[in-house]
Amino acid sequence: MCTIEANMTDHHPNQDLRMDQDPKTRRTMAELPTRNESSIVPKRSIAGRALVAVIAIMSFLASLTTGAVLLVRSAAVDWQSDVAREITIQVRPTPGRDLEAEVARAVEIARAFPGIGEIRPYSKEESARLLEPWLGGGLALDELPVPRMIVVKLASSDGIDLAPLRKILTERVTGASLDDHRAWIERMRAMARTTILGGVGLLILMLAATVLSVIFATRGAMAANRPIIEVLHFIGAKNGFIANQFQRHFLVLGLEGGMIGGGLAMLLFGAANITAGMSVGTAGGDQLAALFGAFALGIGGYVAIIVQIALIAVVTASSSRWTVDRTLEAVG
Repeated sequence: MCTIEANMTDHHPNQDLRMDQDPKTRRTMAELPTRNESSIVPKRSIAGRALVAVIAIMSFLASLTTGAVLLVRSAAVDWQSDVAREITIQVRPTPGRDLEAEVARAVEIARAFPGIGEIRPYSKEESARLLEPWLGGGLALDELPVPRMIVVKLASSDGIDLAPLRKILTERVTGASLDDHRAWIERMRAMARTTILGGVGLLILMLAATVLSVIFATRGAMAANRPIIEVLHFIGAKNGFIANQFQRHFLVLGLEGGMIGGGLAMLLFGAANITAGMSVGTAGGDQLAALFGAFALGIGGYVAIIVQIALIAVVTASSSRWTVDRTLEAVG
């Protein structure tokens, strides 16, 4: 007992003062985080980086899907507008009849019909070239009954009653028929609707996968930090305080992953637009332009991707908050 008292007596206050004045001690104490700066969930962890990677991948795929749906929808609208304003008159060769005279008569009848804008009759050589993709080039088509095509563009896309024109052509032009492409328009609309619905379905699946990933990551973070959560409960911390900590943490992770994935998708669409512009005039470029136009998202497409990034961050934070609230209610 005397030894302990002697040791306590030997402890001089100046010793504490020297410890406080030691530069190494002051540096170590300064490096310790204060209570206000600390966080329940570590800002940088293996699980957090893995979740950022998952969100980035999902955001990238979702942005690609959104951009593709917007491109197909825009192209489908252009296709429908072009096809709706165009009709085709076909004049088939008939024995004993002058095909050139029949074509000229059909052009006159179409030009006199109200609502017709532009008429372009195809020559014999041009009509034969239309068959080359199926029959090949270099074939002698003189002996074949190749029909002549007349492309007629309407003055407007409003509904024009073409039944009188079809009747006049049938009565006055031998072997003539009129096609208004309504079947193709319906097929285009069906294709566009199917593509849009498929894209929306993919977005829903990606969003569900992101929510499940966030839920599992939140539960893992709560399990790893359970001692801290129990201490906070012991000193009187409310469930809302703990949930806010997780919500802010996962909001940052969602924004980071969304910006990485969405940014890469926007760069990819921008590069595709530049590449499509450089390939104008080539066979592949013309086919791409016919399918997707200029292959450009436009301002609306990029805004949609930015909104999607924000939505992913909000969904990530909300899923984390919901998981923490349910877990704390079950524990409490």
